[in-house]
Amino acid sequence: MPMRLAGDEGTTSRVRATLVEGLSTAIDEVAAAAPATHRFLRYQWFASAVAVYGGPATTLVVEEDGRPVLAMPLVPVGPRMARIAAVPGSYWPFRAPVTAEGATGAVARAALALLARHRRAIRIGPVPDSDSGVTMLVEAARASGWTASDRVIGTTWIFRMADAAAGGAWPRNSTLRKNRFFEKHLGEHGALDWSFLTGADWPAGFDTLGAIETRSWVGQEGLDAKFTMQGRHGAFWRRAMADPVLAGMARAALLRIDGAPAAFSFDLDAGPWRYAIANSYDPQFARQSPGRLLVYRNLADALARGVRDVDWGIGDSGYKETLGSEPGPAMRDWLLCAPGVSALAGRLMAESWRRSARG
Repeated sequence: MPMRLAGDEGTTSRVRATLVEGLSTAIDEVAAAAPATHRFLRYQWFASAVAVYGGPATTLVVEEDGRPVLAMPLVPVGPRMARIAAVPGSYWPFRAPVTAEGATGAVARAALALLARHRRAIRIGPVPDSDSGVTMLVEAARASGWTASDRVIGTTWIFRMADAAAGGAWPRNSTLRKNRFFEKHLGEHGALDWSFLTGADWPAGFDTLGAIETRSWVGQEGLDAKFTMQGRHGAFWRRAMADPVLAGMARAALLRIDGAPAAFSFDLDAGPWRYAIANSYDPQFARQSPGRLLVYRNLADALARGVRDVDWGIGDSGYKETLGSEPGPAMRDWLLCAPGVSALAGRLMAESWRRSARG
């Protein structure tokens, strides 16, 4: 059980901030009350990140009227004496604290008042500009004498799928004809089997996805694959699926040809919102566009199950635009430096922090 390290004596009876050792079980309670887009930010999500990418963790918990409304896991970064911390997690979809819907500015102020006594700087992100909880923290930080510097990592691509389908703009008849053409020729390689993995299929299903990645251009070029065990990401996803709630959010469309895995598309569904995590295919079938065929089947299935919008993340705008996506919120890394000398240092470093996003 996490040990209480410090409390914020400056809070009112309605709002109370506490810093505890380890990851707090309050994280799941806050996640359940968060916007649907953030409900994957559960205890096991952070526990997986800490175990795979490094720790140790502490958790800032803020209660309002006795109910946890903000949970901010933190791990140290840099030299210990620097007292700099970052919110752990997976780079994609984003790294952020979890905040209940309806949390007030008093919650952010209490969190920052306690953090200022124990940390010199906090990194949050990358996180989309649409994150209301982080926006509230940044605004409260600036009003409280903190320096808040940002660097733009990129712009997300959002597909308003339900709106496009309702307007008759998706999928186009020309797209369906082209898909039928590719599927006919793909079938010349063997029997096509289209299926979905979710829930109880994890974590074992990642072995299948990893096998496809190994044969794909990602594996052939030695890039950082998501699901193989050669890198750390594969371990992260396997650990995260120990939480049945997270396992229920994770879904993969899978194509097998004559029984052999040939292509996949893996997503995280958070209510009506989908985060497209990764997709890949065996390059021996590249001329017949198996990835394209699978993506359209996957999106049609998601639409039928109530998913309205798809967040494709940043980069690779070509195929995302072809699907009907448009630019969405920017993804930013935030560096919050506590009042005093740290804030002064933050102002001096702000420009170099912004430039660092461009490599």
